[in-house]
Amino acid sequence: MSTTSGASERPRVGVSSCLVGELVRYNGGHSRDRFLTDVLAPYVDWVPVCPEMEAGLGTPRETLRQEQSGEGPRLVTRATHEDLTDRMTALAERRAAELDVDGYVFKSKSPTCGIHGVPLYPEEGPPLDRRNRGLFAGIVMERHPLLPVEDEGRLHDALLRESFVERVFAHARLRTLLDGGWRPRDLVAFHARHKMQVLAHDPQLYREAGRVVARAGSMEREEVAARYAEVFQRALATKATPGRNVNVLQHCLGMLALDPVRRADLVEVIDSYQAGLVPLSVPTTLLRHHARGEAAAYVRDQTYFSPYPDDLRLRNHVPARG
Repeated sequence: MSTTSGASERPRVGVSSCLVGELVRYNGGHSRDRFLTDVLAPYVDWVPVCPEMEAGLGTPRETLRQEQSGEGPRLVTRATHEDLTDRMTALAERRAAELDVDGYVFKSKSPTCGIHGVPLYPEEGPPLDRRNRGLFAGIVMERHPLLPVEDEGRLHDALLRESFVERVFAHARLRTLLDGGWRPRDLVAFHARHKMQVLAHDPQLYREAGRVVARAGSMEREEVAARYAEVFQRALATKATPGRNVNVLQHCLGMLALDPVRRADLVEVIDSYQAGLVPLSVPTTLLRHHARGEAAAYVRDQTYFSPYPDDLRLRNHVPARG
């Protein structure tokens, strides 16, 4: 197993219990997701949550749905129309208040845990629309708007999967720093090590985070931590683009002392990535390989090249052209 990752801090990730194989579904079964249990599990600590079980509904149980009302969507049992909204809202508020995780994977399209595409029904008849969030997930997301969140269905998309995992591990590294006895110089080092990774997402927010770091010695410790975390997490929540990745790759290439042949080879590979012919893993692997010696230490140590454990191999998808 590779140990050359810039993501040594082990994330804590909330997850709908059924997705990791717990027998908590309405029918007494589970919805085990193999990416979560077979691929990601060795690198994270799961925090399983089943709102229905915690609300005392048991299993097997009557299925739930969201119904329209004059007060907004209500969570009700499908057959008997028992209203569980207040009970689930109180549970979600309590859980959200004590939540201490680096990301969350919810069960897709669940009336409690779905993050999108949840149907809203009238009292009788077909759904009015399918644009809602689950009651529990919606409250968690409102209370933690910068928390990396996905559902298992969307994680089947290679780009969304890679982006989510990258954010989770970045969140864990930041949490580890800020939970410890950090000093301003530690924040400076953290910011420098994440420079290329953040630039690939949002150059403007990288500069804004830098201004927070520059004032770390003259501001209250809690204010620095809160402001830096907010800007850092907003930056990582911005989608990285092939164009920004190319800018980062070219910037790193410019910092390496290479002979003309090797430099030309790397330029060609970067151009191939930009044209959508090879995945990002190709130029990043080559650049890291050539970042040898003391002069290249800054490039080699950038989290951009190992934003999560290398063995996950999540950068092997080819970007869309353009």
